[in-house]
Amino acid sequence: MKAIALFSGGKDGLYAVYLAQKLGYDVTYLLALKTTIGLSPHYENLRSLRRLANSMGKAMLTFDMSQGTEKLIENLKALSVEAIIAGDVKIEDHYRWLEGIAREAGLKLVEPLFGMDTHELAREILSEGFEYSIIAVDKNRLSREFLGYTFRSERDLEEFLAKNPGIDPLGEYGEFHTVVTKSPLYTRSFELKPISIEEDERYYWLRFDVI
Repeated sequence: MKAIALFSGGKDGLYAVYLAQKLGYDVTYLLALKTTIGLSPHYENLRSLRRLANSMGKAMLTFDMSQGTEKLIENLKALSVEAIIAGDVKIEDHYRWLEGIAREAGLKLVEPLFGMDTHELAREILSEGFEYSIIAVDKNRLSREFLGYTFRSERDLEEFLAKNPGIDPLGEYGEFHTVVTKSPLYTRSFELKPISIEEDERYYWLRFDVI
């Protein structure tokens, strides 16, 4: 079954792709969305996202949500896919939004991470060979010193949580955002190369390359 996956370069979405492919889905396309709800640190680094998509051997599509949900549904219908993959874990509103989009587009929604314990899931992602770095932090929840912090092992995870006991292990509630630098999905590993630290109303975030 051919599928399209929501793609930001972050750990949750990529791990969802990894699990979906193990279940037999052929993830043909990756879809990066430009949100209308504030700035997306991921979308601001599209060049790097394209580099990651190329390493996965997948076509990356983009869509600006200012065009509206109906246009997104129209575009999905035009693709030869049967399912949409996403990496939601706890945010039910987003899950329900995607459920409606999938239904209107005639697609099956595949959410392999939904409802999982975030601490156990973070450990699982690391144990499967994923490494990821923080590219944005909520200014009210996490210090900017954690920009670039890289999770390579469970030890990195536990040290991070010990310093930030009130933060969800996956940053599920927007406390931080990540980019995956190493994954079984990639043909090679990458390193995060920060270019500058930017700021908006909610986040400190990085402009970066992956090299």
